Amino acid sequence: MKKAIALLLFLVSFTMFSQQLTVKHLEGKETTFNTKVLIDSIAFTGFDLKIKADNSLVFLENISNINKKFIAKGDFKFNVDNSITTISYRGNEVINVEKAISLFELTTTPKSGFSAIIYEISDAKFYNQNTTISIPAKKQKIEKTIIHAKPFFSSDKIVFGILMVILGFVFYTESSKNSGWRKFYKFVPALLICYLLPAILSSLGIISDKYSETYMIASRFLLPAALILMTLSIDLKSIFNLGPKALIMFFTGTVGIIIGGPLAILLISVFSPETVGGAGPEAVWRGLSTLAGSWIGGGANQAAMYEIYKYSPDKYGAMVLVDIVVANLWMAILLLGIGKTKKIDKWFKADNSAIERLKENVSSFAEKIKRNPTLTDLMIILAIAFGGVSIAHYGASNITDFLTSNFDAVKDKDGGLSFLGSSFFWMITIATAFGIGLSYTKAKNYEGAGASKIGSVFIYVLVASIGMKMDLGKVLENPGLIVVGLVWMAFHAALLILVAKLIRAPFFFLAVGSQANVGGAASAPIVASAFHPSLTSVGVLLAVFGYVVGTYGAILCTLLMKIASPVM
Repeated sequence: MKKAIALLLFLVSFTMFSQQLTVKHLEGKETTFNTKVLIDSIAFTGFDLKIKADNSLVFLENISNINKKFIAKGDFKFNVDNSITTISYRGNEVINVEKAISLFELTTTPKSGFSAIIYEISDAKFYNQNTTISIPAKKQKIEKTIIHAKPFFSSDKIVFGILMVILGFVFYTESSKNSGWRKFYKFVPALLICYLLPAILSSLGIISDKYSETYMIASRFLLPAALILMTLSIDLKSIFNLGPKALIMFFTGTVGIIIGGPLAILLISVFSPETVGGAGPEAVWRGLSTLAGSWIGGGANQAAMYEIYKYSPDKYGAMVLVDIVVANLWMAILLLGIGKTKKIDKWFKADNSAIERLKENVSSFAEKIKRNPTLTDLMIILAIAFGGVSIAHYGASNITDFLTSNFDAVKDKDGGLSFLGSSFFWMITIATAFGIGLSYTKAKNYEGAGASKIGSVFIYVLVASIGMKMDLGKVLENPGLIVVGLVWMAFHAALLILVAKLIRAPFFFLAVGSQANVGGAASAPIVASAFHPSLTSVGVLLAVFGYVVGTYGAILCTLLMKIASPVM
């Protein structure tokens, strides 16, 4: 009777559901890695699998992390013979699988960096008592494996030193009296060079963000510390006196992203419909939804879009590449524009008197309390900065845990409030609030000892680490999608320029309003501080708005992109 029921379950699962054998996508470093093999919608008592690995790229060493159900209910055997691994399981009880479960993991050592499908399932048979079912190739989903090539320098100790040497070189040459350097920096901002030189080294394989934690350290420790120190002497009243143009330009940037996506699809579909087409999980509009989330809000909003629209995982990497390439190119253009701010403002016929007053107020205050910093001053400044960072991380951790545990709307990655479950969002918010709070105390007098200058050092380290994430060699790796991203960003930029011209907004509002959308809290303060350290907090405050509207704006953008997409 039990055998009959088991057989019935097996036949039902076979006829009603689509069994799929999956070798999961993996992205990692040039070290030994594990790849999951999964099965779904099946009932079985045993299986025989033969998996072949590409010998030119990897060496398949072993089988690991075998599902405990197999160990408990039967015999699991495997044999690794050169590139072919044979895996067999025989059990006495039926294992019913409704949702995908991991059978085991393939332990593999790469021979170099690559991006390829490295496995082939030459034979796949599952058994339920005396019944055999073969899983054909069309029911096998073997996802691409990406192994990042090891750079010449992979140690963070060395990478950090290289980045600091780059920063020192840039500042030394910028302050040089040499006429050649003076002419160069007259047109090219030093901040842009601090960004581009690490990008060049990364593109040449000398350093790599994939093997370095420098960006993680800079964004999680130095960025909040910089925000605290650069808001320590903030003149909040003067910021509010900047007027509505900052918000107008921010929301103009948001609208530019929302309408730019569908317009880019419509334009590209005229010349290359396959570039913006696709169906099901591989529909390009689904992937572009993640860009909308990133370019209006940030990483949390991008993740929300990925969860909502379920874009194909093995194609998602291409969208991440577009995000990195286009967003960073746009930031480079904005930084380049900072060197021509006066000319741009003149063309906009902009009134930047409020910005100048804010800069003058902060500068005059700093000049009034300026002093030669003592060791005690520097230690207290660092204590304020990193003490605040610890408070920000502690608060962020507890707030996100509380919100995700008690509110389904926050826990739900598909929801519009999912950004409230981002610890990065709360870290930035708390650090900024901490700095603003201290600006109403005597702690603001440490600006005279160079608090904002130390904050600027941290910002420049962050800039260099962001530059390291940019691989210039990948710009042409997926030209079609890159073009879509560039056209999209062009619509965003065009709308910003049009509105700035109409309302006579200073270039500062355009640049920071755009970057608060596209770059988020990590890069908006960088662009703002490039104008003047006193303006950093403007970038932070606008970036927080980006997190709030990011998911909702991205959903609207995605709906429009879906309508605009060609039917394939």
